[in-house]
Amino acid sequence: MSSIASGIVPTTKSVACFRKSASSSSLLHRSSSSRFMPTSLSPIYAKLINSNNSSSVSSSSSSSPPEPLRPVMRSREADRLEEERLRQVHWQDVAVKMVVDAPASVAYKLYADRDLFPKWMPFLSSVEAVEGSPDLSRYLVKFNSFGQNVEYHFLAKNLQPIPDRKLHWRSIEGFANRGSVRFFPRGPSLCLVEINFSFEVPHALAPVAFLMKPFMEKLIRGGLERFAAFVKTS
Repeated sequence: MSSIASGIVPTTKSVACFRKSASSSSLLHRSSSSRFMPTSLSPIYAKLINSNNSSSVSSSSSSSPPEPLRPVMRSREADRLEEERLRQVHWQDVAVKMVVDAPASVAYKLYADRDLFPKWMPFLSSVEAVEGSPDLSRYLVKFNSFGQNVEYHFLAKNLQPIPDRKLHWRSIEGFANRGSVRFFPRGPSLCLVEINFSFEVPHALAPVAFLMKPFMEKLIRGGLERFAAFVKTS
């Protein structure tokens, strides 16, 4: 460059030297790159590099907006509603027992007759056996609770009994409840009758759920007292 600046035309020898030095630097560049990228793996590295470059260009050129939060919000809202529903569902357990002036076999036979239920449980307005399914019965319950006339129906399935020892059931439709009546002999002419009853407090009575257990206990105890009186006259 100094010869050109000074007006001296470069000679053929100087041009050849320049070409040789450029060629050497190119070889040096190739040899230095080959130290970092082996010849046998260079296609793989090249493919990876091209893939990364294309993905970075694609992500920068077509950056999509963030995912909306609505699905997550809906899921959280559904969970909250489910928790609220579970808090409103109150199951109460009632246990009542009494000695009855009758042998266990007699008391069992009378209590197993569902058509007689309204005689000692006046809150059972009607009991109807399902035709063709002797283990199913439809019940209509009516009573006054805390100044409200309450009416519920349910379909109950009688589970496998233990003769002279146990009757038990569970509802499969309507008012959710389940229970059992057990008979324990107390000598030749007496038996202990124990009623265990569990029920779901209806949503309409949820505000007074804490009062439902003593109310139902009184209701069932009254029924058992009437059953004891009914047994004596049978």
